[in-house]
Amino acid sequence: MTFVQPTLSLWDEPAPDHTARILAQSTDRVAWLRARSTGVTATDVARLSGPKALRAVSLEKMYGSGFGGNAYTDHGVEREPHIARWVRAHHRIEPSAALFHSAHERRHLATPDGVAVIDGTLVLAEIKTSSSPWKSVPRSYLRQIWWQQYVLGAERTLLVWEHHENFVPVDPEPTCTWIDRDDNQIHILVGLANQLLELMGRRR
Repeated sequence: MTFVQPTLSLWDEPAPDHTARILAQSTDRVAWLRARSTGVTATDVARLSGPKALRAVSLEKMYGSGFGGNAYTDHGVEREPHIARWVRAHHRIEPSAALFHSAHERRHLATPDGVAVIDGTLVLAEIKTSSSPWKSVPRSYLRQIWWQQYVLGAERTLLVWEHHENFVPVDPEPTCTWIDRDDNQIHILVGLANQLLELMGRRR
């Protein structure tokens, strides 16, 4: 796909401090879910692989998915604080429960697992658990990470994942890799997110 620079640049303009763009904390689940329902989150964008996915996500945003979690999601929730402590100890990235909105569109939302300013650069962390080893980073996770970078104005994200077998971690420490910002991909995701908002608006 050819990259076309938008008329209004999303990246050249100075953005307000990310700490001034917090809408809710995930620790206040009611307020967090209410705020997330009004816009497009990184979890939503992770699924936007094409037109069919756009329609499916828009319907779920409006009417709910009925998915209440399972043993794998419960395990991820249980392990995240432990992995977050490892991230803080080894990479100086603090855990975060904040829901941020973009400086350019209040309905563009993200809740990264970690946020820090290191040597003057804003960096994020994203934590995953997996029941199978990865040969490469799943594309949906890349979309999620790029979207978070756009919303907060970050340059890099530390993706950290823990492989488990029958919900027991395989290795003594999680695996991690840095994912750099990709403005071409972000431009595509912003377009898809705006299409999603349009579909949501039509169904209200």
